[in-house]
Amino acid sequence: MAAGGVCGLYNGLLITGLRLPPFIATLGTLGFFRGAAKWLADSGPVSASPGWLADWVQQVPARPWMVVAPAVWLLGGLALLTSGLLHWTVFGRRLTAMGSNEEAARRAGIPIRRTKVFVYITGGMFVGLAGAMYFARLTQGDPVAAPGLELDVIAAVVIGGASLSGGSGSVAGACAGAVLMAFLRNRCTVLGWPNYVQEIAVGHIIIAAVALDRWRRMRGRHERGLAGADRGE
Repeated sequence: MAAGGVCGLYNGLLITGLRLPPFIATLGTLGFFRGAAKWLADSGPVSASPGWLADWVQQVPARPWMVVAPAVWLLGGLALLTSGLLHWTVFGRRLTAMGSNEEAARRAGIPIRRTKVFVYITGGMFVGLAGAMYFARLTQGDPVAAPGLELDVIAAVVIGGASLSGGSGSVAGACAGAVLMAFLRNRCTVLGWPNYVQEIAVGHIIIAAVALDRWRRMRGRHERGLAGADRGE
């Protein structure tokens, strides 16, 4: 998690310091971090004991009262925590305001740069936790593991209602999108579909979700325009 937080800090400083588009900046650092991982691992898998994380990646409940696997409890707890942070704190309101209209948020006195950097650090720490659990499940770390997983993440959050242009989205929606993507991947594997078919499907899912989001936004602007015209009359 510490390594993930450092990577997130690097992303945040690049985006806020050099004013780079977030998508381009993170795409560039993706290659940088992946190359650094290969260098540190000598381009091969690294084996180690999963330690205490082994209890969290069991596929069956560790205790009868758990009902579901421990990782599901961890996901639910973190989802509730972040959802509460977004909806019931000043920090969450600031994030929503920044996503809706960054310039208006800046004029309102919100510390844009500091808030953005904190968001990227937090996101990096979550990615670090996910990577550690993935490592514990496989009992080894591979610098070339999970290629293209970033596209699944984008598809999950967009399917869950988040807008790539900012200003909308929820933790619950992102979790629902992630569950749907995992279900689709699992069904493709069960049906014996090759990986390239899955990649084609994921690509079109992203396109369809973004197109739907754009249509919703255009419709919303049109309806607001009609409402404003009616009030003017």
